[in-house]
Amino acid sequence: MRTAVNKSLLAIAVSGVLASPAVYATNGYFSHGYSTKEKGLAGAGAAYSQDAMAAATNPAGMAFIGERMDIGAALFSPSSRGYTVTGTPPAPDGTPVFSGAPSSANCNFPHPSGNGACVPPFSVNPGTVDSENDFFLIPHFAYNWQLNSDSTMGVSVYGNGGMNTEYKGGSATTADQTFTINGNLPGTFGEGTAGVNLEQLFINVSFAKKMNDKHAFGGSVILAGQRFAAQGLANFGNLSLDPNSLTGNRHSTSYGAGLKFGYQGEVADNLRVGVSYQSKISMGEFDEYKGLFAEGGDFDIPSTYTIGISYDVGNSGVIIADIQRINYSDVKAISNPISKLTGGGCLDGLNNFLFFGGTGATGATCLGGADGGGFGWEDMTIIKLGYQFDMGDNTYRVGYSHGDQPIPESETLFNILAPAVIEDHITAGMTMRLSGNQEFNIAGMYALNNSVKGANPFDGGATQVEIEMSQWEVQAGWAWKY
Repeated sequence: MRTAVNKSLLAIAVSGVLASPAVYATNGYFSHGYSTKEKGLAGAGAAYSQDAMAAATNPAGMAFIGERMDIGAALFSPSSRGYTVTGTPPAPDGTPVFSGAPSSANCNFPHPSGNGACVPPFSVNPGTVDSENDFFLIPHFAYNWQLNSDSTMGVSVYGNGGMNTEYKGGSATTADQTFTINGNLPGTFGEGTAGVNLEQLFINVSFAKKMNDKHAFGGSVILAGQRFAAQGLANFGNLSLDPNSLTGNRHSTSYGAGLKFGYQGEVADNLRVGVSYQSKISMGEFDEYKGLFAEGGDFDIPSTYTIGISYDVGNSGVIIADIQRINYSDVKAISNPISKLTGGGCLDGLNNFLFFGGTGATGATCLGGADGGGFGWEDMTIIKLGYQFDMGDNTYRVGYSHGDQPIPESETLFNILAPAVIEDHITAGMTMRLSGNQEFNIAGMYALNNSVKGANPFDGGATQVEIEMSQWEVQAGWAWKY
């Protein structure tokens, strides 16, 4: 009977996770945590695993949790994400250039090649615009099988990703090849509704083995799928090697696989240590957006590593701390800066310099090129600290995390699409122990509002672009222990 019920719950849970969008965006576009218990501790848990979702942080911890099933869902809200532009968009100047012939006119916006040509500026017009889509439901599921007294095998299904924006307002100022200005093109980038949607799903199949009662090693094979869509970016077509694969296409999907390894153990009385490493996950290209992302649509998932400790304080409390590193520099589409487009290496195919509204481009640093411009994200280090204590039949948790957000001031223009500027999370949670070896878990998170402001590189800094975001989340789950 138990086997039949477990299989039914497994089928329902996995179907629900596969059918649901994954839209976390708390540490860059990685979630601040995965299991409900760890989320109550600001995501800390590399050294202190408590449920079957532990493999998402450290697969070695599965050796210590016994046989159990965890199922649940989060209501996630990026409640404030948007942009504000200040300043005055400049008018274009100089003599238009045709067939590549340079102009001798004095320019406020000379072409970076130094050929004397004037470049028509491009500005997002002043004002504040907020993104649509404020609520998302994200389920998760995990099961850990106890193979024998020392070994376990588990499966965990969860989401990542979170570059989700949809701006229906805003307008832009640009000019055509004759330097005729148009100061009220509708949409953030002058092509109507603008935004992106990135979703990622992970199926983590793990194996863990105790070396003795206090130490264990574990590993996971991670199967990943992702899909992406963008809209409203056609005015960047002259900077793309493939303007037809830049924007406005259907969702593009890609798949890949990677590995995760970990150790967890008690190294002294009351002191546990955990370490884990997840490899870069090589993904297939987004073929429908090979004119947007560097390396012909390549969008791999960056490597990460985590080091954690936990220390028991008294009979009922434990302090848990992690340091996590996310290596966004692994992926050119994420880490290459916008200066790749403005530094002279990307030439418009019509006039050999940057004309918004042009036709095609040449150069490895163009959008879609081998070293194409991207979002300019830097690697991110996050410190997570949590405290857990028992009171009666229940367990309570609080946590705080901080990480320097990955977006430099110079990269705010493109990151209107992905304003992942969160740095600080405050969390709390609890476990209610129920009859029949069951428990109910709940966790809440509030990510404090943060913003980054920088100059628009396409109008010489005449306008300033500020991006901001705040978030909240409530996640609940039910668990069966066998």
